[in-house]
Amino acid sequence: MRNVRTMRAIGATQIESKRIDQRARAEPRDSLALVAGELRIRDARNEELDAVSALLLDAYAQFMRPPREPLTADERAGLEGYRRNIADVWSRAPISSTIVAERDGKLLGSVNYYAPGQADSVDGAWPDGWASIRLLGVLPEARGLGVGHGLMTECLRRARADGATTMGLHTTKLMDVARAMYLRLGFTRIPKYDFHPTPDFTVEAYELKL
Repeated sequence: MRNVRTMRAIGATQIESKRIDQRARAEPRDSLALVAGELRIRDARNEELDAVSALLLDAYAQFMRPPREPLTADERAGLEGYRRNIADVWSRAPISSTIVAERDGKLLGSVNYYAPGQADSVDGAWPDGWASIRLLGVLPEARGLGVGHGLMTECLRRARADGATTMGLHTTKLMDVARAMYLRLGFTRIPKYDFHPTPDFTVEAYELKL
């Protein structure tokens, strides 16, 4: 339970944008959309960002449940900061691609893809030439249907198209389902890029050579 409480403090980190070519990312790349059966993977449109924010809060709700014991003031602040970070899709939009999975007009999942040269302060340690992802989330009722795999496949396709040498991501042992999927896709641990929001909690780094 202590580790769960620690995880909730991660969102207290403030996002700092790096310089990017915003013009190249100004419009959704629908021409690159991936259609797999009824599942469509594409860029979110501006008018969908409210829905993406709500989707991510739903997807991450299991990691934000208050513990049975009372929270300290710092833990409560960390929990609220983590929640705000997840929900704030608008601050990530200028520095990444917000990719969504849609079926029958309903958004089922989302992920933020960062091309080489794009990052925020949470994942800012990646080497030059690496692409990365953050905040892969799938609605609870849509899990096990290939939504997360479809989103990751599109991110990897874009990374290769963008000339990235490697894809990087961070996850934790708490997110065991996502971590298992990353391993199946061929990601391997690269502990040198781990970080520790508190001494007793590790956010694990993974890489996939492209």
